[in-house]
Amino acid sequence: MTQIEKLYAKLVASRASMRFSDFRRILEAFGFTLDRVNGSHHIFKHPAASRALSIQPRADKAKPYQIDQFLDMVEGFGLKIEK
Repeated sequence: MTQIEKLYAKLVASRASMRFSDFRRILEAFGFTLDRVNGSHHIFKHPAASRALSIQPRADKAKPYQIDQFLDMVEGFGLKIEK
């Protein structure tokens, strides 16, 4: 199991806040690309998803509701970690 897979498994199991930098790494591993940054908002897009995902840190952590939005997108659009 790779480090990204371990981080993702931890995210799915707890759905709790994690380091913002780790959350970004997970997004990128799933094929999301940074479209733009507007202030503290990082807007990510995925070619298979019909909507963008906006994330912003709270201190150095990802916000739990944004983690939920990401996990819903993974399930809803059938996204997988890209090798």
